[in-house]
Amino acid sequence: MKKAYKYKVNGLETTAVYDDETVAKIFVPMLQKWSRLHQQSGRRVIIFLSAPPGVGKTTLAQFLEYLSKQETSVEEIQAVGLDGFHYHQEYILRHEICVDGNMIPMKEVKGCPETFDIEKLKKKLKSLKTGNTKWPVYDRNIHDVLEDAVEVEKEIVLIEGNWLLLQEKPWDELVSECDDSIFISADEKLLRERLVKRKMMGGLSREAAETFFEKSDCRNIRRLMTAHWQAGERWILTPEGDYEWIGGEHT
Repeated sequence: MKKAYKYKVNGLETTAVYDDETVAKIFVPMLQKWSRLHQQSGRRVIIFLSAPPGVGKTTLAQFLEYLSKQETSVEEIQAVGLDGFHYHQEYILRHEICVDGNMIPMKEVKGCPETFDIEKLKKKLKSLKTGNTKWPVYDRNIHDVLEDAVEVEKEIVLIEGNWLLLQEKPWDELVSECDDSIFISADEKLLRERLVKRKMMGGLSREAAETFFEKSDCRNIRRLMTAHWQAGERWILTPEGDYEWIGGEHT
């Protein structure tokens, strides 16, 4: 049975809908696994959640943080995102990148790996190992990065983002920084419809939304699905918008 969960993220009301069985058999055991990892290691634990665009990873990560506060059998986690490591908008507007042998404005493919400051991300991951740190966030109202917006203070930190498990240089070096990982795969046709609808909700016509998908989202989906590290946990997005476990250990 599906259930709608209402909770606040950064002061904003959020709703997530998941099946009771998904929560009980996938989410809670996963949180218990991370709690054990922390207890056994005696240090901060870093988890990567990687998935193609449209899978719902941001909502999922925020829900897992919420759920960890409700479940007495687990330690609280803190969810943060990769999007705060986009280059600032001013930089993106002034630069081009090469796509299929052609130089195009970086703004046209914002969200691809080349539009992130990976060196800044590497330094931030290192700082997480030694203590609390400030984390940048991407503000969708101003379409830009806000530096040092969140204090990361929990001992289990879940980082979500498309490219965390990308098996391309220099991204392939990041995997050594995490203690556990989740990769969520999905059918491209399912993601296409989800992403087109998302753009239409943002004000685009269907034609414009489909054009954006073919130019940007589609490329990103295929790029990640073609070259990603094997994660500790493998899930798949269902047509109903829920998740199924397809590999790994969380018992």
